Amino acid sequence: MSVDFKPELVALDIDGTLLDPDTDTISEAVKAAVRRAVDSGAQLVVATGRTFLGTLPVLDELALTSGFALCSNGAVLVDVSRREPVSVASFDATPVLRLLQEQLPGCIFAAEDVGVGNLVSAPFDPEKLHGPQRLTPVEELTAEPVPRLIAEWTEHDPAELAETLADTRLPNCAITVDTYEPWVTVVPEGLSKGAALEKLRTELGITPDRTFAAGDGTNDFEMLSWAARGVAMGQAPLDLQATADATIGTVAEDGLAVELDRLFS
Repeated sequence: MSVDFKPELVALDIDGTLLDPDTDTISEAVKAAVRRAVDSGAQLVVATGRTFLGTLPVLDELALTSGFALCSNGAVLVDVSRREPVSVASFDATPVLRLLQEQLPGCIFAAEDVGVGNLVSAPFDPEKLHGPQRLTPVEELTAEPVPRLIAEWTEHDPAELAETLADTRLPNCAITVDTYEPWVTVVPEGLSKGAALEKLRTELGITPDRTFAAGDGTNDFEMLSWAARGVAMGQAPLDLQATADATIGTVAEDGLAVELDRLFS
């Protein structure tokens, strides 16, 4: 990496990267660093597993008025200036839901209804699943194509969930097992933060060697590999740190602010 590397496209995860999950806040240092990056002319993209509704408060807190957000692991592209989705990728999640019911007995499901909330088979913790929840019979959750399906295996831990699904092949979708919660996120086949960012990079006319990304979770592997410089947060799993070009400070240490200030000082 050149010593004068200054990225033109900056992709940032939310939870565990911009926002400290332990305090549910974005520090003033991170906010200021993001503002400096934008003021320097970088195209900022917030790339998250959150839904569109769950991402909006973060865009507001960062005072972003331009750029894009990739929500639901790349399934929903949002124009930040308009605060509106401009494209939504969806798929028939019924076969996946049935397989997950077999593999994860007792799990509960949530299907995203973009801009409205989630259809849920049972109530989710509102701090984890953003937006209104509408109780729906499980057989009706995927009656229409959806951009994102969540399965939460309550009373189990993420390691057990990952082991249970290790040899499972789910049709026409991409899945991510959460690092910290017993959650499976399912989006249309071929979609990831990295794939969505590459499409956006091409459309914006930015060269591959001017891309930067930061993340901390299992849904960030493709994004960090995609970026010319991809950094893992200090609290990220060791396998993600091994994939990244560098490991920076933890979210509690304002690791992202330090890295952005170095790039855009």
